[in-house]
Amino acid sequence: MTPFGISSPGRILFGRGQAANAPALIRAFGPRGIIVHGANRDRAAWLIDGLGPDTLALACAGEPTITDLETALTIARTHRPDWVAALGGGAALDLGKALAGLIPASDGPMEHLEVVGKGLPLRAGPLPFIALPTTAGTGAEVTKNAVIGLPELGRKVSLRDERMVARLAIVDPALTDGCPKPVTLASGLDAVTQVIEPFVSSKATPYTDALARPAVAMGMAALMRLMRGDEPEARDRMAWVSLCGGLALANAGLGAVHGLAGVIGGMTSASHGAICGALLGPVLTANRAALTGPDRARLDEVCAVLAEVLGSTAAEAPEALQAWAWAEGLPGLAAQGVSPDMHQGIAQAAMQASSMKANPVVLDEAALRAILEAA
Repeated sequence: MTPFGISSPGRILFGRGQAANAPALIRAFGPRGIIVHGANRDRAAWLIDGLGPDTLALACAGEPTITDLETALTIARTHRPDWVAALGGGAALDLGKALAGLIPASDGPMEHLEVVGKGLPLRAGPLPFIALPTTAGTGAEVTKNAVIGLPELGRKVSLRDERMVARLAIVDPALTDGCPKPVTLASGLDAVTQVIEPFVSSKATPYTDALARPAVAMGMAALMRLMRGDEPEARDRMAWVSLCGGLALANAGLGAVHGLAGVIGGMTSASHGAICGALLGPVLTANRAALTGPDRARLDEVCAVLAEVLGSTAAEAPEALQAWAWAEGLPGLAAQGVSPDMHQGIAQAAMQASSMKANPVVLDEAALRAILEAA
């Protein structure tokens, strides 16, 4: 067996009712802190009030940009916090994680951002970071990177450091109850993608296999149930799949879906989950076409699992998945702002993306452009 390591938060609490423990557990890290929440402060009021008067609340209205991060960082440093917590979707968690990493530093984000910045390691250890996701999709509560957009460059890149992994992740599926259908669909497809890509990854390990393989069918089935109505049990399963995906990708990487999605997200205002959902079927098709023999075994296994849930054949599973997502209202890439004249630039930029390194096969520019066309 090839040696491997495991990266994960110091502590993970999972299950309905676990969020009630959050105020006391967070205060144990110190009296002064910052809570990053989504656009609606009212949804975070229970936690803000529970943490006391020395807590500064910062809103994250959308996927964080470099300007958002720099503005929040200036405010946060004057507060001199002991910890940073984030309650919200992947965007809020990314902003909170980035603040926890950068507040103790003496420099700015561009010193540490990958690709567009210097990519230097953090000069000081991050503040304790506590994550409470309110969507089931990104798995950002258990990863070591924060995704930041640079609209002027048309890119999304990561701030990454092993020490940025949360000290505490509280995954309470009740926080996802009532999530709007379009958000549930987009984030759910992201969660399904994030258990498929680590399983077929060139960097997969026995640990990531144990998390990802059982979660593929569970996630797809739960998401299909949620499109028919809000069910607590399906929400619980989707939250578990999202957590498994976050742990798996943190240890085995992702693939072409995310390699393309990172570029598209930097060039459009489309949501990350919706982009991944549109790309997943075409990427499965392209990867299977580029692989032969035993090298294709894992992809064939994934397609067989999806086929059983979707009621198709394994060969037709990628197309059946795409057709189902479109029927449920997921927009294609064109409707998300990706015009055909953007395809070449996206494909060329995606070939340099870090996520591409773990794709099970190297896809050339022509293959990536064909994926964009199909999506």
